[in-house]
Amino acid sequence: MNNSSRVTRLSFILAGLLIGSLCRGEDSRPVLKLENELAEVVIDLGGGSIAAYRLKSDGLNPLQWDSWSFSPKAKEAPPILPRSMGHFLCLDRWGSASDAEKSHGMTNHGEATQVWWEGLPDRKPVERQVSVGLAADLPMAGISVERYARMQQGSTVVLVEEVVSNTNPIGRIYNIVQHPTIGPPFLDTETVVDSNGTRGFMQDRPMPEPEKPEVHWPMAQKMDGTEVNLRYLKDDSSPNVVSFIIEEEYGWVTATSPESGLLLGYLWKSSDYPWLNIWRHVKDGKPFARGLEFGTSGLHRPGSDLVAKGRIFDQALYRYIDADEKQSYRYAMFLTEIPRNFDGVASLEYVDSQIRVTESGRRARKVDVEAFNLFGVD
Repeated sequence: MNNSSRVTRLSFILAGLLIGSLCRGEDSRPVLKLENELAEVVIDLGGGSIAAYRLKSDGLNPLQWDSWSFSPKAKEAPPILPRSMGHFLCLDRWGSASDAEKSHGMTNHGEATQVWWEGLPDRKPVERQVSVGLAADLPMAGISVERYARMQQGSTVVLVEEVVSNTNPIGRIYNIVQHPTIGPPFLDTETVVDSNGTRGFMQDRPMPEPEKPEVHWPMAQKMDGTEVNLRYLKDDSSPNVVSFIIEEEYGWVTATSPESGLLLGYLWKSSDYPWLNIWRHVKDGKPFARGLEFGTSGLHRPGSDLVAKGRIFDQALYRYIDADEKQSYRYAMFLTEIPRNFDGVASLEYVDSQIRVTESGRRARKVDVEAFNLFGVD
């Protein structure tokens, strides 16, 4: 897209000529809002990120993170251009582009956060539910994506479905990875991350066998062999990224903030997203960002390395999509209040349209979150 087209498209968006619940965010960026009586979701159209997710009774946004904080101009006001925030989408890749691809303008994690998204009409209204839709074209990748998010009255759960379409005349490999990123004040030294990931490896290990040594959730290792418990982040982010496979029907990851009395959780089918990738970042000696990333790949490298490696722990590192094919993925996200001395999550179950969280430790308290038909045919 040339500069003239970008200006025209931006003017179109800012004029509000989109279908859906379009409004302006606090910094005048065009956003879509999805809300019911319990919770609110804000989706930024400049990159498609879920920039905020909060309970109306609390107001704290766990996804308080912005890639602009890593910019050399971070102290300046950011331009109204697409960028990644909070929970963003990695598509058509997770990780870096090759040098050749970079020379043509491809960026890390693909184009999804680098383009403007447009609102879509509700494709199938459902009683007692509210929903929004949006879509984006990724011209270099030859891929388009549609996203539909919905909430039901009486529930904080948000169900998100994304449909990826190959607009190329030939088939190709690709990856789709969700990149929820939590930051302060929800993230602090007492915030606990839990998951049902199992076998894992550190991304800083070299090819051709990055999976050696093998670790098991929640433990990881620094380069010198020192063990690290990934449930916590204090003042040292090493190892920076650790990836795990999901070996149950459903994968889940939670972040518990005892100080805030709030828990953020994600739930998905492992057939959609078999990998969990944990990114940790410290700034000025304090936790600054934690990526609770889940998707179709667990190797943070260019496509040539993915093809050469193929599988890790017998789990594929990429997907194939044929010409004109569409592939659909779902996940659910939820927020719930918790006791301020909650010790994190031992298990998470999805049964009879209810998400049940069981606390770690001897107290093993239960927290039930009302859901709806998240993964069945509807």
